[in-house]
Amino acid sequence: MTIYFEDLAVGDEWTSEEYEVSQDEIIEFAEQYDPQWFHTDPERAAEESIYGSLIAAGFHTAAISTRLFVDCFLSDTATLGGKGIDKLRWHEPVRPDDRLSIRAEILELEVETDSRGLANIQIETANQDGDVVFSMIALVMFARRDEA
Repeated sequence: MTIYFEDLAVGDEWTSEEYEVSQDEIIEFAEQYDPQWFHTDPERAAEESIYGSLIAAGFHTAAISTRLFVDCFLSDTATLGGKGIDKLRWHEPVRPDDRLSIRAEILELEVETDSRGLANIQIETANQDGDVVFSMIALVMFARRDEA
């Protein structure tokens, strides 16, 4: 069953399965998109960084969070894509072998046109210890049901 804008309500929540982040994945992402040494060099990161170890690039964490959001919710909806992101924050570093999961909650719904609505959805990503490592408010467009 496809979920349309009219099926959504403020306060609806979804949670994802866990996703384990590997050291190889952190380095591969960073080498392509954010090649700073504390994302690409485990030895130097352990010895010299303020984090004490290799950490994932922030946008790697955002990308993982987006994938988890798609898997636990968006893939079953009539989404029309994103319109923006508000309050994007990295709260704690993500390290190799961290297991991440998300909790998503609808904060606000707005009819934009006859054919679509907009949902403001708070997404919080936590690690295996329950520490929030990332958060954002995704502005997601959803198709409205054809009432004809």
